[in-house]
Amino acid sequence: MTKDSSVVIAGVADLVGKAAANQSPDALMVRVATRALEDAGIDLKDVDGVFCASPHDNMPTLRAASVLGIAPRYFDGTSIGGASYESFVTHAALALQAGACDVALILYSSAQRSARGKFSTRSAPPVAEAVSGMLYPVSSFAMMASRYMETYGSGPDDLAAVAVSAREWARHHPAATSRDPLSIEDVLSSRMVSEPLRKLDCCLVTDGAGAVVMTRADRAQDLPRRPVKVLGGAEGHTHRFISDMPDLLTTAASTTVPDALRAAKIGLEEIDVFQVYDAFTIDVLLILEDMGLCSRGEAGAFVKSGATSPGGAAPLNTNGGGLSYAHPGMNGIFLLIEAVRQLRQDSPGLVVEGAETALVHGLGGPLSSGSTVVLGVEDVS
Repeated sequence: MTKDSSVVIAGVADLVGKAAANQSPDALMVRVATRALEDAGIDLKDVDGVFCASPHDNMPTLRAASVLGIAPRYFDGTSIGGASYESFVTHAALALQAGACDVALILYSSAQRSARGKFSTRSAPPVAEAVSGMLYPVSSFAMMASRYMETYGSGPDDLAAVAVSAREWARHHPAATSRDPLSIEDVLSSRMVSEPLRKLDCCLVTDGAGAVVMTRADRAQDLPRRPVKVLGGAEGHTHRFISDMPDLLTTAASTTVPDALRAAKIGLEEIDVFQVYDAFTIDVLLILEDMGLCSRGEAGAFVKSGATSPGGAAPLNTNGGGLSYAHPGMNGIFLLIEAVRQLRQDSPGLVVEGAETALVHGLGGPLSSGSTVVLGVEDVS
């Protein structure tokens, strides 16, 4: 997708933590869609595009449209895991540019925590992985972490630094699930889940819902919120399971990030805020290196330097991410919502003052898919 300032994100909303507890996915979807449309100043009756992935229904757009009582003329229920939502932004932008729809509503809801952490999947790992006793998906990421540490001489403290950085942001966000102080020692003393990944190297298990409203800029001119431009996007996938991964230390971000920046016609050094999917701490180290923020094997030192923490040069996961804010099965939509709030300067947590550009990168499966979106405020040329 190439840069086109005619497409904007007009409204966002999410429900996490206590606000999302003990409710059905359908109820959460209705509530969060209503709030996002109110945020955008757009009526539900004007929505004619629906984009949705779901762990609860294999026909997600049918389910979403039904519970909302609408009949969209354009829809997309393609699932590539947690990266689906960044891809939906690109797909919706293309549909809006082509006139296939006028108002696109991107939706996600999950009651994973209320279901005691159960997250349905319709595909099983290969026999070779299953018989070895691997836990899906954590053991896949543990293999990447082990290879990373062996290759670069990194230690578990490099992984732990990612969780600590995320918590520093979450401590200031009123909706974050985990807000207690966190140290590297705390992470290293948490129980082992799949060596070398410990409990605090792993994302939260929460309930939650999110919604994003997109439209063309000509419609957004009289709407109540500052519109956020979709400047560029790119997506890709390389494998399904860890046994098929071409290189345990290279992710789809190595191509989607430069492609998205090229489409947006801006450089990495011009990005003010980064939102990167953090299902596990190793994800962040690999993706930071793949996108070019630091050299191979140096992401741990980069995070430890404070670069990704409040006040750092590369603010990362500014609501606490999947490690501390929320992670209801798939987290991609929450990255988008926080990026928009940072660019509008209205995040309930810490605000990166003067932020004008954001890069959002989602992943799906065991780093199987990746999708990147570049966003900017209206004064970005």
